[in-house]
Amino acid sequence: MPYTASKSPTKDRPGFSISFRHPCRHDSKGKPGLKVRRGLGTAIAEEADALVAQMNKLLADESWWNASRYNDALQAFNPIVVDAFFDGLQASVQNPVALRDSVIPLPGRADGYARVLFVGTTGAGKTSLLRHLIGSNPDKDRFPSTSTAKTTVSDIEVIPDSGPYRAAVTFFSEHAIRANVEDCVVAACSAVWDSMGDEKVADRLLHHADQRFRLRYLLGAWKTVSDDVADDDWDFGAGDGPSAAPVADDREAVPPADAAALQVKLAGYVDRVKTIATAMAAAIKAELLPEPSTAQPEDLQAALEIFQSELLDDEAFRDLVLDIMDDIQLRFDRLDVGTLTKRGKAARWPELWTYETADRDDFLRQVRWFSSNYAPAFGRLLTPLVDGIRVRGPLHPVFTNRRDKVVYLDGQGLGHTPDSSSSVTTHVTQRFADVDTILLVDNAEQPVQAAAQAVLRAVAASGNYGKLAIAFTHFDQVKGLNLPGFAAKRAHVLASVHNYLARLRDVLNGPIVTAIERTIDAQCFMLGGLDAASEKLPGGVRAQLEQLMEQFERAITPPPLPDAKPSYDPSGLGFAVQRAADSFQRAWKFRLGFASSAEISKEHWTRVKALNRRIANELDVEYDSLRPVADFVGRITEEISNFLDHPVRWSRVPKDDTEAQEAIAPIRQAVFRELHSLAVTRLVDEHLTDWRRGNDHKGKGSADRRAVDIRGIYELAAPVPGTVNSEPALDFMKAVRKIVRAAIEDQGGEMKTL
Repeated sequence: MPYTASKSPTKDRPGFSISFRHPCRHDSKGKPGLKVRRGLGTAIAEEADALVAQMNKLLADESWWNASRYNDALQAFNPIVVDAFFDGLQASVQNPVALRDSVIPLPGRADGYARVLFVGTTGAGKTSLLRHLIGSNPDKDRFPSTSTAKTTVSDIEVIPDSGPYRAAVTFFSEHAIRANVEDCVVAACSAVWDSMGDEKVADRLLHHADQRFRLRYLLGAWKTVSDDVADDDWDFGAGDGPSAAPVADDREAVPPADAAALQVKLAGYVDRVKTIATAMAAAIKAELLPEPSTAQPEDLQAALEIFQSELLDDEAFRDLVLDIMDDIQLRFDRLDVGTLTKRGKAARWPELWTYETADRDDFLRQVRWFSSNYAPAFGRLLTPLVDGIRVRGPLHPVFTNRRDKVVYLDGQGLGHTPDSSSSVTTHVTQRFADVDTILLVDNAEQPVQAAAQAVLRAVAASGNYGKLAIAFTHFDQVKGLNLPGFAAKRAHVLASVHNYLARLRDVLNGPIVTAIERTIDAQCFMLGGLDAASEKLPGGVRAQLEQLMEQFERAITPPPLPDAKPSYDPSGLGFAVQRAADSFQRAWKFRLGFASSAEISKEHWTRVKALNRRIANELDVEYDSLRPVADFVGRITEEISNFLDHPVRWSRVPKDDTEAQEAIAPIRQAVFRELHSLAVTRLVDEHLTDWRRGNDHKGKGSADRRAVDIRGIYELAAPVPGTVNSEPALDFMKAVRKIVRAAIEDQGGEMKTL
């Protein structure tokens, strides 16, 4: 197809923009020709026309369509044109962690710092705990933000230190944000398809289905009649927790005039959604659902999927998405302090924001633009765009005089998974190797539910149980006539831990579970009242926090490894891989609807489609609790862990099971670390074409065809070895064997046929 560019007036600012379909960038359906819009930096029509002409010349010559021609293009065309075309195309885009490292290096053991990774379910209180450890006041500082909903969606890295306050903030790619906006607009259009009112349409537009991307933070909240109703009937009285009311001098709140303007713009977006969706829905329903009341469920499903697919090809839909993206981009323009780094002259999307100051209040006020969930500031916040925040400075606790060198790493909550068969997201497990303590933050009222069980399972199988600590929050809410004091309440909570460890023996061999049971009580800490300021914490909680910090400090110097080294016969490894592949495939047969199970439910077709789309468009390898890569890593890790528990001999016989497990643990850790890249390669990279084909299915039976395609990917990526093996099965076995052998030999062991 011919590719051409055109100019148009830039919305909400003077000047012109250029629009064109990019021949080398894929749209949300995985097809080349992503519609791109960029500002030209001029309000003179003749200058804009000249730039459009240059872009058309570039688009007409395929020899320029390569990232390696960037420097050559700068010699032939205006830099604005060059950057507009090559933005997002160049392979040299830095990853966010490397960008933060370039400004504020993350210290580790070599620098005398212990690293602590916070892991916990949404609402468990891990961010509230972090506030106390860094001396952040819940009313005054409000950093990091807390809520009962999914609050922390970015990585937050805190380095307590002397000196000035410094921040490095990185952002999700424009491509990733645009995909989320498209999801939201499709969801809003689907509300129109279902004949919902404006409030529901706005709600779908402003809240992504995964509850992590919230447009209302950027565009403002939708005002309804109910917002003006007094909540006195639901006033529980003032408590000891943080105030919900705005402070008197609130420089972060959106002024009333601006809030009114945001509401007008939102209403315009909702009207455009209704116009787009109504016309398309009428056409599709007339053709496919002439009698909706008598239509079969599969016909309704097929019509809706066609409707959603056709939306992505609709020009008015694409223009609406680009207009919202332009609106989002304006939020960056409001940053009046710090340094905002972009990739080029026409690149509108920043990669990095940095700031340094000696003023604590000013520092936190500026950082909150990137981390806050403060309702009066909706319409100005950048929170949904942020991939990671790293801060360094005098961020110390106020409940103690300790000034330990500890790096605190917090991230998104695990979510409330329906069962313990769910795997821990690889966004968390990939960091196990780089930290000294894995701090599981769990709710003492309902301890060790499915998500916490999944963490314990992953920590045990990966050999990282020596790094484990558990902070049980909401301990103040553990009450009952049978629990008269602290000791009884603590024993009640710990009983849940030991109960799950007993059940874990059904998955992992006894020795590793026994090793965990020996030390787990000393690794558990009881905390409560964390929503209050540190000064209001009772003495018992402060004492537990002190003990927790001592645990962090000890973790930087792990005990020496035993000199006993294991030897293995590789023949047993084949059976481990066989069991792992079978377990992985069986679970996904249940999720895809090819078999039924009382433990694992069939996933709704919309969720499977969302997973397919994310992988096909290279946005992520998981969607919500659907985590094929994490499942792959988890099942293979567990079976290899069991294999490693049975060496055929030792260089010297270990003194006891504890020493044996200490010798095997680093092998488990090395295997676990390498399996992540193997999983991504086999499940995603080698099958991108197949994932994109699954993403293309639409119409009646599309959900079933997509499920068949995904099952086929899994059967090729993780084939079950048997007596007679296919080439994919042999390749799979060789890859796993290579990882295990290298891990064993790197730790001084050996693996050879006896």
